[in-house]
Amino acid sequence: MTHKILVEAEERMKKALEGLRRELSGIRSGKATPALLDTVRVEAYGQLVPLNQVGQVSAPEPRLVVVQPYDRSLVKAVHRAILQSDLGLNPTDDGVVVRVPIPSLTEERRRDLVKLVAKFAEEGRVHIRQIRHDAIHELKKQGKAGTLPEDEEHRLEAETQKLTDRSIGAVDELLKKKTAEVMEV
Repeated sequence: MTHKILVEAEERMKKALEGLRRELSGIRSGKATPALLDTVRVEAYGQLVPLNQVGQVSAPEPRLVVVQPYDRSLVKAVHRAILQSDLGLNPTDDGVVVRVPIPSLTEERRRDLVKLVAKFAEEGRVHIRQIRHDAIHELKKQGKAGTLPEDEEHRLEAETQKLTDRSIGAVDELLKKKTAEVMEV
């Protein structure tokens, strides 16, 4: 029988992993990917909206991202938004599409990005450990209150630890993949 606390902890750990994946997808490796522009917001129709809601984002070549706005009047706004983002990219537009060439990364920049990836991974691990701490605290509380038998409490604590180990293993796997991707020339 799976316990409510364990199910809740598993859900929270999955969300933490998904958040880490999102953070890592925004880190630029040497390759062009549509996810690179996920953080860009465009001034359109009087408000800031995510870039992928105002145009089709694609990466037809390894060093090029292309944005085709659904509305041609937004080409300049998309160009300006990418230019003003903190991604350090220099887009060009021809009135129809916005082309974003992805420059090669220097060795020093790659090392800085690897440090950033490691920092995000550590934050993910800390978050997962905090979820484990919360779950075990709740199990102990129920054990003291007498609503959970002692042997069941110990079994659920062990299950929570296994879940934590699996989630941290997934974080380590994401870290390894992203580090290799960033260091690839």
